[in-house]
Amino acid sequence: MKANKKQFNKSTLVFSLGMLGVFLMSLSLRFWELERFNTLVFDEVYYAKFANDYLTKTPFFNAHPPLSQYIIAIGIWIGTHLPFGKTAVNSMAGSLLSPWDYRWLNALTGSLIPLVVGALAYQLLRRPSYAFLAALFAACDGLFLVESRYALNNIYLVLFGILGQLFILKSVESEGKKRWLWLILAGIGFGASAAIKWNGLWFLFGTYLILICGWAVSFVQGNNGDEEQSREINSALIPAESPLQKLTQLSFIEVWLSLAVIPILVYSISWIPHLHLNPTPNFWQMQTEILTYHQRIKSGPDVHPYCSAWYTWPLMLRPIVYFYKTATNNGQPDPVLPALPAGVNQVIFDVHAMGNPFLWWLSTLALVLVIGVLVHRIWVWLQTRSQTSVDAIEQQRPILFPPTAEMWMTLYLVVNWAANLLPWVKVTRCVFLYHYMGCSVYATLALAWWTDRWLHSPQTRLRGMGVTIIFLVLGAFIFWMPIYLGLPLSQMEWKIRMWLPSWV
Repeated sequence: MKANKKQFNKSTLVFSLGMLGVFLMSLSLRFWELERFNTLVFDEVYYAKFANDYLTKTPFFNAHPPLSQYIIAIGIWIGTHLPFGKTAVNSMAGSLLSPWDYRWLNALTGSLIPLVVGALAYQLLRRPSYAFLAALFAACDGLFLVESRYALNNIYLVLFGILGQLFILKSVESEGKKRWLWLILAGIGFGASAAIKWNGLWFLFGTYLILICGWAVSFVQGNNGDEEQSREINSALIPAESPLQKLTQLSFIEVWLSLAVIPILVYSISWIPHLHLNPTPNFWQMQTEILTYHQRIKSGPDVHPYCSAWYTWPLMLRPIVYFYKTATNNGQPDPVLPALPAGVNQVIFDVHAMGNPFLWWLSTLALVLVIGVLVHRIWVWLQTRSQTSVDAIEQQRPILFPPTAEMWMTLYLVVNWAANLLPWVKVTRCVFLYHYMGCSVYATLALAWWTDRWLHSPQTRLRGMGVTIIFLVLGAFIFWMPIYLGLPLSQMEWKIRMWLPSWV
């Protein structure tokens, strides 16, 4: 008994140190030279400026809900009172600010995302190794790194959406007041995600779909045999019941409040400060204005050179250049750029908003394999059901689906990935690679799932595949690091990182 307890404590310590290492890596990369470009990068021209407008009480119109600008505004207010981070200043946001002021809170928030992804992975399977891999892979995603280093809003959308799903899963493992606390937090997370951008609703949409699937499975089991007997057999087959299987235990009032009432209240309340500063258009008019604004935006290279179709996102065919500038040692120092390295005549400063290529490509492949596993399981279930229907009365054998927690896992990954991607199929406006960030979380979870399974396989070949994937993801992250952080590159160093013509 003491030996088992000692082993458990050792495993817990190793897991905790691993997660701490992932967090420290994420934190250091996001805060490293955060003032590197003394300007407004990409959509900072909107979000940093709008955030400062709230502080200066300057009326303005925004085509997105206001929550992310509030958060950035809080960061600006705190940043201006800090005694550091003032090596460079500019007035592009409407006040004399340091880039640190409008970026630091995004960097801190982005550092937390790998931990939240790891927490979600642990909640799904209760496997520390899987949670660690999920967190590590999330920390090695270049797009999340880039988005975290500038005053943009997509990291908040993803963070709140994941937290909503994490909290709803934790609620089914609690009772009484503790359950209600998790349900309230889940509703706040889903509402806050929608209050960043409307596509934050896709996380809530995925949760509804999982609930519907759970109810459907419960209905089929209840109508194809003894439900009590089915539960007993399942408990024998499933070593650790997935919290996804328990979602159907939520009552109607719990679902209604946490997945409808509270998100709507949070979204509505988030508009109060904005409407206080901008009383017209009113709340309902603003919703119409946002909808019509995005409907008016066309698509194609004439609208924006980095528009990309939704079906190109899983393969990362068209990333976005957030910043690109060539500098020479012959000219006058550029106040926007950091000092050039000694002995270098010409360099390129490039910030590419792109994922880790090997992480994204392998994650897409992993997701295809997950879909294959799920389709095969459904086919087996249908075949079993057909055969059982002939002799169900004689043998009284219940239908069991899905038979393992892993099957619920595949369903969860596929449903949520699809819920975050498929709504974009009908969108006609110009869309960008960063709209795939929500989907990429579930693709990353799929890759971590396969990698963890292979690492624990008795087959040497599969364990070798798992180790290879980890090294490919880490190696690619290091190789493309210069264009995530905007490090100075020679023309040749830049070209060898542009693997596809569509990346330029």
